[in-house]
Amino acid sequence: MKIIIFGYMTSGKSLIGPKLAQKLEVPFYDLDQFIEANENMSVSEIFQTKGELYFRKKEHSYLPAFLQQPDGVYALGGGTPCYGSNLDIIKAQENAKTVYLNVSVAQLGQRLFHNKAERPLVAHLGTQAAVTEFVGKHLFERLSYYNQADYSINANGTPEETLTQLLKLLG
Repeated sequence: MKIIIFGYMTSGKSLIGPKLAQKLEVPFYDLDQFIEANENMSVSEIFQTKGELYFRKKEHSYLPAFLQQPDGVYALGGGTPCYGSNLDIIKAQENAKTVYLNVSVAQLGQRLFHNKAERPLVAHLGTQAAVTEFVGKHLFERLSYYNQADYSINANGTPEETLTQLLKLLG
């Protein structure tokens, strides 16, 4: 089975995904890492040098090949399911379950503020309040996509709590 995890930036996809894969004894795949390997630069560098539109086009073009890897746990980028026909590509996967890591706006704002330097969409924002306001507006735009996941998990707690919930859900 493929377990495809999505959610907003800092919701825990790249943190929870490998732990879940380890518990299930399956491979872990990260779309951002896949794109970085194919583009020979980091996602941040792509955003800074080529822009978000270029990144979204590349993300869309790489998504089908990324999802053709063997069964395992897949982590998508925060915006992946929200652009073009990406959600249709994701939902068309056979023997796959999608999981939305649902984190509150306040928690996302706090998490993002503490590592905003690595996040091109919020790096320019000066205060935690500005980051939280951005997240609130941006998340509102993305929720209709995220809410189409097969499962939604409250990921406001610790990574261990989120992992425990996921394991119970996938039981």
